[in-house]
Amino acid sequence: MSQPLITLDFLDKAPTTEALALPTEVRVSTATRTGGARKLYIESYGCQMNFSDSEIVSSILADEGFDTTEDLATADLVLLNTCSIREKAEQTVRMRLKQINSHKKRKPGMLVGVLGCMAERLKSKFLEEEKIVDLVVGPDAYRDLPQLISQVDGGQKAVNVLLSREETYADITPVRLNSNGITAFISIMRGCDNMCSFCVVPFTRGRERSRDAHSIVQEARDLVAAGYKEVTLLGQNVDSYKWASEDGAERVNFAQLLERVALVSPELRVRFSTSHPKDITDEVLHTMARHDNICKYIHLPAQSGNSRVLELMNRTYDRPWYEQRVQAIRRILGENCAISTDMIAGFCSETEEEHQDSLSLLDFAQYDMGYNFFYSERPGTLAARKLEDDVPLETKKRRLQEIIDRQQLHARARYARMVGRVHQVLAEGPSKRSQEHLSGRNSQNQVVIFPKGNHQKGDYVNVFVTSTTGGALLGEAV
Repeated sequence: MSQPLITLDFLDKAPTTEALALPTEVRVSTATRTGGARKLYIESYGCQMNFSDSEIVSSILADEGFDTTEDLATADLVLLNTCSIREKAEQTVRMRLKQINSHKKRKPGMLVGVLGCMAERLKSKFLEEEKIVDLVVGPDAYRDLPQLISQVDGGQKAVNVLLSREETYADITPVRLNSNGITAFISIMRGCDNMCSFCVVPFTRGRERSRDAHSIVQEARDLVAAGYKEVTLLGQNVDSYKWASEDGAERVNFAQLLERVALVSPELRVRFSTSHPKDITDEVLHTMARHDNICKYIHLPAQSGNSRVLELMNRTYDRPWYEQRVQAIRRILGENCAISTDMIAGFCSETEEEHQDSLSLLDFAQYDMGYNFFYSERPGTLAARKLEDDVPLETKKRRLQEIIDRQQLHARARYARMVGRVHQVLAEGPSKRSQEHLSGRNSQNQVVIFPKGNHQKGDYVNVFVTSTTGGALLGEAV
């Protein structure tokens, strides 16, 4: 069962996933029943990395006698795994805590904790601002949760927001929350060394470190043995993955890791997110081309189409470099490889002409999907310290809408290209609108809906696409 509690509209109907950081929804943990004496209720806000981290947290606490529950009222421990990328994301968490307070009043023994990026950003100050909160735990301190909970059980507040240069949780087997039993996340690295001037992630998730390649491959094998058909390799910037054995005899970059996971099973689809334009190499693209089970979809956030603005953003590439990477994708993987982007409207000092450059980049790249938002200043970032947020809000909103409109135009054209073709689709479950139809995704990450017939969740189905709604493909199994 995978069902969001709330769909969040942080981004004027244009969510983004730059560095897996920007919020799209809230997910509530599904129930596990192993006879644990205490009940854990966990909500995950924002990015895929947070959802993956919640699976780590649930695993750690399962060993301490906690089962997960979907019923907030029955919980002994309530955890909110938070996002801090935008002010509205933090406001949403604060409003949710006020709602949870009514449950805590009816159940005085209930403990409430805040995890993740918001916990890291605000630290102990959070306990003062939100009286309901009992513990605050940063992304690198989840192993300390049992001791922190014991401290709260003893009547004290508890905080651990220490960032680590080593922690990858490689030895912890995640409890697969909200799982459809078909697709799963595998975290391959943590933190970020890219100091993009608009982004708070390096300050909330710490420095970049890569997980042991052997543990990643073994997790993929375990998932295949459990019946999973697709994995997504997660990192703030997967292309910069680099792991070396302690003796230095073995070194693995992202292209090599991608191939190792693809070779686990030809029946296992492999996706990855997110790529940084400065790091994605031809070696990665050629690896994707060699293996049919590596999905032909790349999220390649541009953020702006203007080189001066990109320099202010500290993206470390210019427009010609970005265009060259798009051309390499098309050359090596073909025109049918899907590319998506993020775009920021109204960054500090952006002129009207520079905004037009972003629109022209959309025309150049012909993205399949776009996740876009207008700039909002985040405390502690380089932009907040050094640049003036001087583009009027109404101008930001107008530019954002122009970006959305232009991107939707290209997305409709890209979807229309898929009509009249046969696509291999991994059926992930019933369509939202009909139990008689299955829904899944093709290699390009596009949703495909088709009559169920004799097919079941988890089947690979060849579907002839007959039409498109603009946001999904419709067809018949062949």
